[in-house]
Amino acid sequence: MTQKLTEERAPERLADLGVAPLVAICAGYFMVILDAMIVNVALPSIGRELRASVAGLQWVTAGYTLVFAGLLLSAGTLGDRYGPKRVLQTGLAVFTLASTACGLAPSTAILVAARLLQGLGAALMVPASLALLQAAYPDRAARARAFGIWGGVAGIAAASGPILGGVLIAGLGWRAIFFVNVPFGLAGMVLTARSVPAPSGRRRALDLPAQVLGVVALGALTAALIEAGPLGWSSPAVLAGFGVAAVAGLAFVAAERAAAAPMLPLRFFANHTFSAANAVGLLINFGFYGQLFVATLYFQDIKGYSALLTGLALLPEGITVSGGSFVSGRIMARTGPRVPMIAGLALGGLGLLGWLSTGPHSAYAVLVVPLLAAGLGMSLTMPAATTAVMSSAPADRAGMASGVVNTARQVGGALGVALLGTLVSHRVYFIPGLHMAVVIGGAAFLLGCALSVAFVERLTPGPA
Repeated sequence: MTQKLTEERAPERLADLGVAPLVAICAGYFMVILDAMIVNVALPSIGRELRASVAGLQWVTAGYTLVFAGLLLSAGTLGDRYGPKRVLQTGLAVFTLASTACGLAPSTAILVAARLLQGLGAALMVPASLALLQAAYPDRAARARAFGIWGGVAGIAAASGPILGGVLIAGLGWRAIFFVNVPFGLAGMVLTARSVPAPSGRRRALDLPAQVLGVVALGALTAALIEAGPLGWSSPAVLAGFGVAAVAGLAFVAAERAAAAPMLPLRFFANHTFSAANAVGLLINFGFYGQLFVATLYFQDIKGYSALLTGLALLPEGITVSGGSFVSGRIMARTGPRVPMIAGLALGGLGLLGWLSTGPHSAYAVLVVPLLAAGLGMSLTMPAATTAVMSSAPADRAGMASGVVNTARQVGGALGVALLGTLVSHRVYFIPGLHMAVVIGGAAFLLGCALSVAFVERLTPGPA
């Protein structure tokens, strides 16, 4: 009885334990974002050493995101079932081991396999970290600031990733970008064990049929988009991939409607804020990470920049991603998430469209303002959209809600890399493909802005 009472009160005490629990909760997410940003600047180096094609490099990036997205919903349910602390610790361990395997990979195939394992670790960590934050900060204003800090930590990782990656690649080679995750992972495991109380879980059934169908649908769609570059959009294999994705997606919806305990309760999408904010999460990652993949190839393959110089070139975007997340949290504490979502999406869309002035010999100064605008737009929107989703879901389904919003974001990232990367897969058509990619990415941001205006309600912030 005493143990049960202790677990039930743990979420209330968590907010009073100081900064250590917040650092522990954010450590895994820092590692997830750092890894994504470092990998982007390493792609040309990986391609040269492992003789990987553009499609192979897309799999290195999108394969990780695919597993991340495909398993997030089940990972959120696991957090609700077994407790988020236990799931977070498991994810940290898996991600750390997988990072070691990535650093030792002798071929593209093995590297992609290890990246898939990294995606599993990331899927376990992220919903658990959000559920712990949700439990720690029941007051809406305090929760908004906590999510702002959570997003700001991701921004710091995003800002430092390209520079750290460039330094490591220049000094030690691309394998060092994966080994750098190991000390972060070990530190996160120790800090979580020592400083984060363990909220109790609630017994929820795992929805395995829907999980399998969801992974099949996402995998087939991502594969079709990636292989459309080398094989062509009319290739039988590509068309078959789209067909499998469509059938599996429809079967997923049917399975969730029929399931007694669905991992994605479709009734939550009747809430306009929940639906719109999740759509925004997908759209911002689609545009931002698709642009990041294309920009990395542009700087290194077209402009001839080194990995370190590419990291420096992307620094304006990373800095604004870092600072803007903290600003978003402070704005949300006063206005709710709607205002920073609308402002961020409009600004980010204009930033992506600013790449239309880019040519093979464009001066770097031409891109500074678009990079700043895209980074600031992303950072204002991401914590706000996350807060909108979490605030519009029942408190006892925090793991599910965090799984949905992060699934939407990672699906968007995988599709953005797959589709926009395909547009620049042929060097001779790189600049026209780049222009088409940023138009599509910018349109995704502006569509998200329209959805926020129309459907995200004006949530009243709690007392400061």
